[in-house]
Amino acid sequence: MDVAVKICGITRREDAELAVELGAEFVGLNFWPHSPRCVTAEAALEIAERVRHRAGLVGVFVDEEPERVATMAEAVGLDLVQLHGNEKPSDAERLGPRVLKAFRGLPSAGEPKSFGSAWGFLVDVAGTGPPGGTGRSWAWSTGDLRESGKPVFVAGGIRPENAAEAAACGAFGIDVCSGVESAPGRKDAERMRALFRAVGRA
Repeated sequence: MDVAVKICGITRREDAELAVELGAEFVGLNFWPHSPRCVTAEAALEIAERVRHRAGLVGVFVDEEPERVATMAEAVGLDLVQLHGNEKPSDAERLGPRVLKAFRGLPSAGEPKSFGSAWGFLVDVAGTGPPGGTGRSWAWSTGDLRESGKPVFVAGGIRPENAAEAAACGAFGIDVCSGVESAPGRKDAERMRALFRAVGRA
């Protein structure tokens, strides 16, 4: 199955290394202070150095000042910055073409176009509560986002048992976090292996 896999909420070097060995094209590092998966710049750099040039490094931010996002991206050497809050198009423009803009639920018509400078988009489960890592699934869809010509990820409750279904929705990639964990921020090796088997990789 030709779909990119992003393993997000990585907090340990060994989890990042295993994810990449299994075939992950992207590794997500969470910098939102209220997340149980939040990592410091120092810890993120240690993880990044283990997988740099083997997978894209994605930093996750929620309603953070663009200046801090840019500073962290430079310090860690992030390839992409995932904006997972209520950021404005002007925030994305200030950060340039490395933005992965996340939407909670399919965006309204015209909203993706306002983030035209973004590298790509991510669609997570709609609703209130903490952004990301909720474990709640939905009927994964890219809506009209693929018409942008940019990469589109789907996220939300993806785990080994339903990964093939999520991957079949036509998205560029799937974003997996709690579905392969034994505890927040601690990836389970067997569940990660099962996930990659589900999307057709050894």
